[in-house]
This record gives sequence, C-alpha cells and structure tokens, in this order.
Amino acid sequence: MSTEQHDADAYGQELARISHHQGEATAARFTVFQALAAFGIADEQADDIVSKLEAGAVAGAHTWISESSAPHGSEGHFEDGWFAGVRGVASYLLRIADTTAAAQRGRAASRALLLTHLRKHASPIPEEALVEEPPPAAALDAKDVLAAAEQFPWALAASSERHWPDGAFLDVALSTVRTAERDGYIERLEAFVEQHRARLEELLRAYGPVSRPASHGRYALIGQPETLVILERMETNPFGLRGQWEKELEVILLDDLEFAWGPRIRLSR
Repeated sequence: MSTEQHDADAYGQELARISHHQGEATAARFTVFQALAAFGIADEQADDIVSKLEAGAVAGAHTWISESSAPHGSEGHFEDGWFAGVRGVASYLLRIADTTAAAQRGRAASRALLLTHLRKHASPIPEEALVEEPPPAAALDAKDVLAAAEQFPWALAASSERHWPDGAFLDVALSTVRTAERDGYIERLEAFVEQHRARLEELLRAYGPVSRPASHGRYALIGQPETLVILERMETNPFGLRGQWEKELEVILLDDLEFAWGPRIRLSR
C-alpha cells in the first residue's frame, strides 16, 4: 500500500469517528435543550448555557494540547518544532472556544421547532382543526440570489469554472427558505456575509481549492458562490436543509461543509 493510500485511509477513518461523535453530540444537545425547556429555561438562556459548556470542552482540549510534551529523548530541533506546532494548535483551539461561546445562538429554538414538527406528524389532525392554507408567497428567483452571491470576494469560482452550473445545490438551499423569510432574502444573505466575513475567509483559507484538505478531493463546495446560501441556511434552518438535501443530493458534500464550517448545529451522522 502506498503512503498516499495509507494517509487517505487513515483520514477516512478519522472522519468516520468524528461523524460518530458529532451525531452523538447532536442527540445529547437535543436532550439537554428538552430538559432545560421543561424547567422553564428560555431559548436564549439555554443557548448560552450549552454554548458555555461546549466552549469549556474546547478549552479543555486546549489545556490538554498545551501540556503535551515531545517524546522523551527527542533532539533539540525536533522539540522546537513540536512545541511550535503545539502552540499553533492551541491558539486555534482558543479561537474556536471564543467563537463557540459568543456565536452559537438559535439552537434551542431550532430544537423546539423540530420537536413540534415531529409531534405534529406523529398524531392525526382532527378534521375540525384543519384550516385553509394561505396562498404561498412568490418563490425566490435563483438567478437574482446567485447574482448577489457572486458579488462577494469569497465566491472565487467563475461561471466557467463552477462544478454545478445547473444550479441543483442552489435550488435545494433556496427550497428551505421559509415563506416569512422570502421578502428581503437577498438583504438577509448580504447581512450574513458581513456578519461572518472573518469566518468565511478562514474557511476559504483552511479548506478552499488550494488547501491540503481539498487536495484529497473533499470540500468541493467551498469557493462556489451558491455555497454562501447553503451556509446561511445551515445557520438559519439546519433541519430543513439536511432533510431536503438527503432527498436530492449526495450527503457527503453537506457533511464536509458542516465539518469545515463548524455551524451552531451539526446534523451529520
């Protein structure tokens, strides 16, 4: 077996283990939010509690990494490289802890919406409870949304270099924009990019087309303009996005994007 093949296999095994932990963490958060709601804890306070717990877990990893030592008996230049790497990883973990504590909001509300949805579909609705649905709002114009996304420097891929010119990924993402969100959606997208500008730049640097992870053939969505819409939906309506994605597209592409973005809620199994 070649070194490249061995590295790819090891990386795949790591991804599988990470996905397992992410799936269990998602289920655990669901339970915690339910328990907090049962005790009358508001969504915002529940988000704050869970975010602090998760930030503390990352900070614990920072401490563990910072206290690690080079193998006993290592040469001086090896130890210097070891500790330089440790400092780099520890600093990155600290930034993740800061972001986790400050930016992870809206998850409790998403859990409550999902639970309501599940309960609604678990029991029949009496005929007398049925009411006529209002007419649906006009659908979003994908061309207008894509044109707006193309204006941002993060969207590197030119139209002739895009992987999916048929717009399937954009269509799936836009299908999860709720009726109440359609008016002013382009302005919402612009605000999202402005709010997460530094995070987007870091995502592009770490996982973009010229990065080492991308050389393995993964993270192909990063750099595509429609991915800005996918990320906005990942933050705003994660359950709807994954549910629709699983019906129509390859899930591995969404899993990769979730892992790289590190959103407020990961649904990959």
